[in-house]
Amino acid sequence: MRVLLLGDICGRPGREIVKEMLPVIRDRYGPDLVIANGENAAGGFGLTEQVAEELFSLGIDVLTSGNHIWDKREIYSYLDSSPRVLRPANYPPGVPGHYLYYAQVGADKVAVINLIGRVFMGDFDCPFRKIDELLAETSEHTPITIVDFHGEATSEKQAFGWYVAGRVSVVAGTHTHVPTADERVLPGGTAYVTDLGMCGATDGILGMQREPIIGKFLNQLPTRFSVAKGNRHLCGVIADIDTSGKALKIVRIYYEKKIV
Repeated sequence: MRVLLLGDICGRPGREIVKEMLPVIRDRYGPDLVIANGENAAGGFGLTEQVAEELFSLGIDVLTSGNHIWDKREIYSYLDSSPRVLRPANYPPGVPGHYLYYAQVGADKVAVINLIGRVFMGDFDCPFRKIDELLAETSEHTPITIVDFHGEATSEKQAFGWYVAGRVSVVAGTHTHVPTADERVLPGGTAYVTDLGMCGATDGILGMQREPIIGKFLNQLPTRFSVAKGNRHLCGVIADIDTSGKALKIVRIYYEKKIV
């Protein structure tokens, strides 16, 4: 089985490059399952039903998220009704939405799990203990498990990767919008990368316009951020997994589109 994981889709530039490049990636790599982080897909902050359905129409199978999934209040009811849009599992009980989805890929089921880190992120339940709880459930249904770990600290992401090494198929970090060059298969057969990066505007700062962000660093005053325009790129990984749930290979992918 081959899985494509795409980094955080940031606003319209991110959606447009996914629309343009996903057919190219399909032709070259032939992924059986496509997972993308969509928490910034609507205007750079949050997700809406309309944008989620647009991304599904492009051929994305599952959308994961993180702390920005709540930025558009209208998404709350949609999260409850759409099991293919995930929010982190270690939010407190009673929070809207789903955090585990079983994708059917041919004769195999794939458990897709969304978690969020705690370092520099917020007061969430422990993701390490939560994954133990979830794996006790998913192991009864499938040996193939993919985790989007949405976190700020590279140390926490790496610790989590080693914690679940040999127990899940893929751990892909998201949130920082900057791709890391540490993709590898950990002992026990877990494909790991600290951060997938971003699908969005290349010449902004994390996909957003540069000037307001630079200004905030200079004056420390509140400011409104907007999605950058112009050149854009797509970041992600391709992971090959066998039927036992062990990862065989992970390859980083990068495509850039110049806007003339």
